[in-house]
Amino acid sequence: MKLLFLGDVVGRAGRRAITERLPGLRAAWKLDFVVVNGENATGGMGLSGDHAKALFEAGADVVTLGDHAFDQKDMMGFCQTEPRIIRPLNYAKGAPGQGARLFSDARGRKVLVAQVLGNVFMKRAFDDPFSAIDAALKPYPLGGQAQAVIVDVHCEATSEKMAMGHFCDGRASVVVGTHTHVPTADAQILPRGTAYLTDAGMCGDYDSVIGMEKAEPLGRFVTGMAKTRFTPAMGEVTLSGLYVETDDATGKATRTLMVRDGGRLVPSGP
Repeated sequence: MKLLFLGDVVGRAGRRAITERLPGLRAAWKLDFVVVNGENATGGMGLSGDHAKALFEAGADVVTLGDHAFDQKDMMGFCQTEPRIIRPLNYAKGAPGQGARLFSDARGRKVLVAQVLGNVFMKRAFDDPFSAIDAALKPYPLGGQAQAVIVDVHCEATSEKMAMGHFCDGRASVVVGTHTHVPTADAQILPRGTAYLTDAGMCGDYDSVIGMEKAEPLGRFVTGMAKTRFTPAMGEVTLSGLYVETDDATGKATRTLMVRDGGRLVPSGP
């Protein structure tokens, strides 16, 4: 199976880049299943139902969220009627929607998608992500109930993401980090067959401060004071993420490559 995971979509420019470029990438790379993290797609804070629909129309099979999952209030209801939205497993016990779900690709092969939030350096303490993902993976062994398993680890700390990768090694096809908006250079296949990347980066304008226009965050760093809200940058976007090929019989990764398409970053991909 050929899988693509794209990191955090940031604002209008990120959405436009997805809608303009993902259909072509899906065809050119003969992708079987695409997951997009969309939690910053609406104004840089959360995801609206209408913007989620645009990501699906562009070719996303599943859209994951994150700590800003419900910043856009209509997502509270939308994620209960749209099964292709995945919010974090450990967000809160009463959170609407689902944190893990089994999907099918066009050929009927089963793909489990799950997401967890980290605890290290996050603004609030979430439920334990390791016990949450353990419970989600147990019913779907690789090569059995699921031909592929994709885990989105939405964390600040690189150490927590790496620990999750090793925790899931051999039980997931892909473990990929999101949230920090800066792609790491450690794409690899772990010893038991799980493709891993500490952070997928963002689908946003890299002439920015993690996707935001530079003036306000620079001012806050220099003066310690806020003048206005952050605004997503509107320059040319780089699509950033991870490409993975898996063995249907085992669910394990056989090939993985970082993805950087368009924008300012050095290009990479299959």
